[in-house]
Amino acid sequence: MIFSWFQDRRRAKLREAPFPEAWLEILQRNLWQYACLTPDEQARLRDDTRIFVAEKNWEGCRGVELDDEMRVTVAGQIALLVLHLPHDYFDSVLSILLYPDAYLARDFDRDETGIVTEHEAARSGEAWYRGPVILSWPDVLAGGQGPDEGRNLVIHEFAHQLDMLNGREVDGVPAIDSPDEAQRWTEVLQREFKRLQRDCQRGRPTLLDCYGATEPSEFFAVASEAFFQTPWSFERVHPELYEVLSGYFHQTPALWRRPADAFGP
Repeated sequence: MIFSWFQDRRRAKLREAPFPEAWLEILQRNLWQYACLTPDEQARLRDDTRIFVAEKNWEGCRGVELDDEMRVTVAGQIALLVLHLPHDYFDSVLSILLYPDAYLARDFDRDETGIVTEHEAARSGEAWYRGPVILSWPDVLAGGQGPDEGRNLVIHEFAHQLDMLNGREVDGVPAIDSPDEAQRWTEVLQREFKRLQRDCQRGRPTLLDCYGATEPSEFFAVASEAFFQTPWSFERVHPELYEVLSGYFHQTPALWRRPADAFGP
């Protein structure tokens, strides 16, 4: 109770302080969606951005020297994801680690007989349950400065964190209060997940990255990326999926004014 009071008071003070002009320039440069938001949404995003910057433990890895551009760019993209969601600023995510590029991490494969083999795999990001989020800075920047073919590493990894808010198991189903909405979510995501699997297996062109066909949790993360990065195409190609994601995130990015014709159809 006392900790919550101090936390709310600290956050209120952060919101009251003038937003640094240099930070605003970073958001305008490295969060292309910022220009698409209403003034009220921009103000809310700025407030959430400075709280994420202040409350997370930011670590540069393998020679990365952290600066405000990195912190504000990542924090702004997180704030966009949860802009209209009730949230606790991902209190369970204490640290955000930034790497200079993709990195090698241990991975495990289990074959049909149950034998598990360990190997190293290149990754651009990871999200751990009640643990850190790891990000490759060049990938963060690419997704922030433009649609990047529907890819956004920050949104992908923090979609996993949303997925884990209702338990350690990542199954593509975040916490949804309404039983009817949860059932609708499950039905649509399962149907669209199988559709993506079929299309990828047959070599058909897809709007969603085929990495989303590996498992439902990755499908949710990949779909969340496309929802925010290529909303106009997303609504046209996957109208039901767009509808349930719009209901969950309480956002309608397909109604955004396009910031540049170069961003495609």
